[in-house]
Amino acid sequence: MKFYNSLTKMKEEFKPQHPPLVSMYVCGLTPYDHAHIGHARTYAAFDSIKRYLMFKGYDVFHIQNITDVEDKILKRAEENGEDPLQLAQRFHDEALKLFQTMNVLPANVYPKVSNHIPHIIALIKKLIHKGLAYETDTAVWFDVSEFPTYGKLSGQRLEQLKENVRIEPDPTKHSPYDFALWKKTTHGLTFASPWGKGRPGWHIECSAMALHYAGPTLDIHGGAKDLIFPHHENEIAQSEGATDKPFVKYWLHTGFLTVNGEKMSKSLGNFITLKDVLKEFSGNVLRLFFAHSHYRTDIDFNKERLKLLNKELERIKRFVINLDEPGDYHPQEKMLLKDFHMIFSALDDDFNTPVALSHFFKFMHKVQPLLEKGKVSTGTRTAIRLRTVQFLSILGIVFEQSHNKQQRLKTFIDYLLKVRTELRTHKHYALSDEIRDWLQSQGIRVKDKKDGSSWEWAGS
Repeated sequence: MKFYNSLTKMKEEFKPQHPPLVSMYVCGLTPYDHAHIGHARTYAAFDSIKRYLMFKGYDVFHIQNITDVEDKILKRAEENGEDPLQLAQRFHDEALKLFQTMNVLPANVYPKVSNHIPHIIALIKKLIHKGLAYETDTAVWFDVSEFPTYGKLSGQRLEQLKENVRIEPDPTKHSPYDFALWKKTTHGLTFASPWGKGRPGWHIECSAMALHYAGPTLDIHGGAKDLIFPHHENEIAQSEGATDKPFVKYWLHTGFLTVNGEKMSKSLGNFITLKDVLKEFSGNVLRLFFAHSHYRTDIDFNKERLKLLNKELERIKRFVINLDEPGDYHPQEKMLLKDFHMIFSALDDDFNTPVALSHFFKFMHKVQPLLEKGKVSTGTRTAIRLRTVQFLSILGIVFEQSHNKQQRLKTFIDYLLKVRTELRTHKHYALSDEIRDWLQSQGIRVKDKKDGSSWEWAGS
């Protein structure tokens, strides 16, 4: 499996530090407003990557921060006459419910800036002690000139910054390119520190929390590509400056989301909230829409496209239902499962979902006529269904079982156990274990005995 590493600008074989454990930090929301469709694109992408890593047998420890201390939150809270931390919590809770509707798995931890001020202060102290930061009357600043490899992620050079980057003006800084670690102020939400009351800068929070939960080196750090500079660049400087170790092995970034070809903006009147989209379209349709584009490419949001994908999703659903029906053996079916190799090979190549989907639809086109004629045996249908459900669930497309299908579901599980028993009899243990593991991932506990197997719902 390979990922494109934004740091090295090339695809690299994925080799986590301590397999099967994979540490993954994804920059989270600054919850001062309703989550928008751009947020959904990024978190759906990393959810699918996470799901695939889990499918490959990795144990993913997923950290996604909550920036609940930020000027935009303070401004909105003041306008609303609301406590800023409560406002941030309210918008973040709403966002998580919407992401759940999109079948996004929750992170292991959602650390808040407000709960990690001691870790942030300790990291700033360390940077000052190492000569990488300094205090002025207005703030504590990171001294960019003291970090020789500054710019290695973005490719920015200090002499280019004046032309390309908005500089935070402050006459007390040694250099206009230095950035704030701690902002001194007595207004709004403040915290005590060795440098007086104030608030942390934007960049230091992610370094402090990432190092606290999974440092000194993360396997994967992700976010949208607009965070490469300055946010992720500054994270590298702070973290590696403090630890003298690589901060991240694999930097992954998602592309931009536009609306009808234009950057999403409230001033342009094309700002689309996630909750409004989910009133019209299901989470499955939205996940299919995102999967049709590679996670690193830009994507244009278009409702007409989503309407077409509604029909595409129904075709997929009918295909899965047809796999539940019994059938007779056909000589061609021996070759069918081999086609799935191309689907998963595409996912291994920097998680190329559009290519994987293309292979999947070609497979559907070839298999569907055989299914409708009853020309694929029940055993092969079961194996195809397993692979199909695995692939769709990696993309975040999940078909819930309706109440009147419960008996069919039980029959299907019983049949899978019979298939497992037969496989075990012929010593095909790998496929037998794969069926067991998949059932377990669906909340079904399998108990193997000498005379066969039984099952129960997990937690029962």
